[in-house]
Amino acid sequence: MEITRVRALRGPNLWSRHTSLQASVICVPGECDISKLPEFEARLRARFPQVGNLQAIGQHQSIPLAQVLELSCLALQANAGCPVTFSRTVPSREAGVFQVIVEYTEEAVGRLALQFAESLINASLQNKDFDLSAAHAALQSLDEDERLGPSTGSIVQTAVARGIPFRRLTSGSLVQLGWGRKQHRIQAAEIDRTSAIGESIAQDKQLTKALLRAAGIPVPTGRIVSSAADAWVAAQEIGLPVVVKPRDGNQGRGVVVNISNEEQLHRAYASAREESRDVMVERFMPGFDFRVLVVGNQVVAAARRDPPMVIGDGVSTVAQLVDQVNADPRRGGGHAHALTRIRLDDIATVTLEAQGYHLDFVPDIGVQVVLRNNGNLSTGGSATDVTDDLHPDLAARAVDAARMIGLDVCGVDLVCENVNQSLEDQHGGIVELNAAPGLRMHLQPSYGKPRAVGEAIIAELYPAGEDGRIPIVAVSGTNGKTTTTRLIGHLLAQSGQCVGITTTDGVYIDGERIDADDCAGPISARNVLLHPYVDAAVFETARGGILRQGLAFDRCDVAVVTNVGLGDHLGMADIHSVEDLAAVKQVVVDNVAPQGMAVLNATDPIVARMADSCPSAVTFFALDKQLPLLVARRERGDRVIYVDGPDIVAEQGPFQWRMPLERVPLTLSGKVDFQIENVMAAVGSAWGLNLDWAVIERGLGSFSGDASMAPGRFNLFDYLGATVIADYGHNSDAILALCHAVQNMPARQRLVVISGAGDRRDEDIRQQTQILGDVFDQVLLYQDACQRGRADGEVIGLLREGLAGAQCTTYIEEIQGEFAAIDRALARLEPGDVCLILIDQVDVALTHLTERISQAKTALAT
Repeated sequence: MEITRVRALRGPNLWSRHTSLQASVICVPGECDISKLPEFEARLRARFPQVGNLQAIGQHQSIPLAQVLELSCLALQANAGCPVTFSRTVPSREAGVFQVIVEYTEEAVGRLALQFAESLINASLQNKDFDLSAAHAALQSLDEDERLGPSTGSIVQTAVARGIPFRRLTSGSLVQLGWGRKQHRIQAAEIDRTSAIGESIAQDKQLTKALLRAAGIPVPTGRIVSSAADAWVAAQEIGLPVVVKPRDGNQGRGVVVNISNEEQLHRAYASAREESRDVMVERFMPGFDFRVLVVGNQVVAAARRDPPMVIGDGVSTVAQLVDQVNADPRRGGGHAHALTRIRLDDIATVTLEAQGYHLDFVPDIGVQVVLRNNGNLSTGGSATDVTDDLHPDLAARAVDAARMIGLDVCGVDLVCENVNQSLEDQHGGIVELNAAPGLRMHLQPSYGKPRAVGEAIIAELYPAGEDGRIPIVAVSGTNGKTTTTRLIGHLLAQSGQCVGITTTDGVYIDGERIDADDCAGPISARNVLLHPYVDAAVFETARGGILRQGLAFDRCDVAVVTNVGLGDHLGMADIHSVEDLAAVKQVVVDNVAPQGMAVLNATDPIVARMADSCPSAVTFFALDKQLPLLVARRERGDRVIYVDGPDIVAEQGPFQWRMPLERVPLTLSGKVDFQIENVMAAVGSAWGLNLDWAVIERGLGSFSGDASMAPGRFNLFDYLGATVIADYGHNSDAILALCHAVQNMPARQRLVVISGAGDRRDEDIRQQTQILGDVFDQVLLYQDACQRGRADGEVIGLLREGLAGAQCTTYIEEIQGEFAAIDRALARLEPGDVCLILIDQVDVALTHLTERISQAKTALAT
């Protein structure tokens, strides 16, 4: 068995809506049925008992090793705690080749599980050892490192529950919520509204205290010290006991409290100095350590934090008791666990000595031994929820403190005897403010009620009813995608929206091209959704991007499928038939929002059948208003779009909208059928987005088919009385549609310039000139710059073969290079001729053609 390729499908895809790995796997004949592999299944189960139920599967079909790989990869992830459920193995047309699809929640974990699954199978085949416990530990550790921590995770989970989309921007905790103009960004519990100045103030504990004191909020007295000796002087000035802490530390690191002598202070100073250049000494405030979480202008949670401690059993040493506590499965080394393991470091040693203990001391039964004097969960402490006990005045003080330094989400640390009274009544005080507070103590308190703090933070960013989404239109199909995409974007722009568009010729934001590559895939679409100005997005959604990575979004508001035709990428990437191709194009339809709209070509039976599995309503369009499917849908009261005489018509029940095609320049007053279909698809999309009909009419009337608005899509030029058409059509269906359009145009003679894409099948290349030979009098064949794996002259040879038996063509010429072919065609034209140039390099070819036409006009004028 050999894994030849692994792809990460990072969005809804051909197989499922889950993020998944897709592995191409080759099995030799003896590996296509494990029942023929002696003792294999028994060995596999001996090494990994949790593998799926192979016997149940084997009752109905033979099981190849590829399917064992699938089941093992899924089970390894699930066994490590990953919430994965979907997997599938699909045989290819080629014998022994399989596509293995396995869901993942973290891509790196999925890839590692796939490697372990392969190793497990090889170990079972060769009867060698497989260390399941090591694999399990590695997967768990990697999953803990890769997945979002509890604070960020709780916010994202709340967002998902509310239908708000998200995207991780780094491997850490920086996350974008929402799309385009409606986006917000968070990092841990910090939101993008948080002031950088407020965060800077919170990091400076001395400045924080000064500002809070100025607002009349009780804080402990203290100052910054320059050395251990100065720290002792400050302690005597303030009065023992004292607290030593880093000026800008966090998570309780380097903080030592209740220091009562000079030796303890020197050691505490050294610990604080390891965390920060500046060290503070403060008055020790007796009482308990509380954390109050403020979001916006309200307190949403509060917890008492107790320091890490052990309780004597009369037998075990302090060190042994710590080991016993750390064995609790809730404790771990990071924030992914409810509790953190207790650390035995210098601060623990100082704290023990202050109580008269050491690590080898054996405390009596029931004696509490404190290992640290602060209750931070990150240093091994525990938390008890006290939200319901909070005194209103104390809560108000916490909110005032957060407002005073400008934090929208703030962890307020205070010390007092209880939270049932105001701070002033019990001589308590606020000791610290945190700009990115950990939420773990509120989400998973050691004791008490968990609090929905993620919901509070999301509500601060997105009030009730808002989901952070912008309208998304996904356009797929064989032909017409780019023009339809551009036209939909143009209609949306007429309503004053900033529109992001991705097409095969670039990415456009508010009409400005920011990327000039082929951008019809998910990477470009994700970039548009990142853009903070975008109000709506229209994505040309090509086959290749869906197969390689899946969709860039979880769902769209409108899905358009223009048509599905022959000759477009057949024979590539396991796409061998129109049905295979249609299954890929259908992915956009399968992922329309339930309240959205699919816009489908009723004339194309394969496209029309996509309505059967569509989760939303459907708008059908067709040139022929008498098409049976269209008639049936119209009678049902569904939305339909069709041509009625000189008009394009949109109809649903009693509602009807009409617009004369002569007012739609893209259609050349209704002469070009495929452009009419593109217009109908765009109208259906705009209708699905509830655009005003006046806006739609204005947009249709102002969108022309020239090179500025739709480059390479039936662009018309006048060349000394001859009509020149430049088009990027590159498959048989597109060429057939172009031929029909050209035949509707009066011509003295017709001339075509064509090359061929080398990555198409031989029969597809021949078919293009077979079609052209029945319409055009002259054919100029050229070899373009990239032959895509073909030998020199091979494509032209296939094109010439397609012209054998042509009914109309009387002249054939072969030319080297696209520009030379354009120049040769122009030289052969006379007034009244029609010339179709099938361009390859759209931008540069159009520039060259425009320059030649301009030069000819100038020469004629002089």
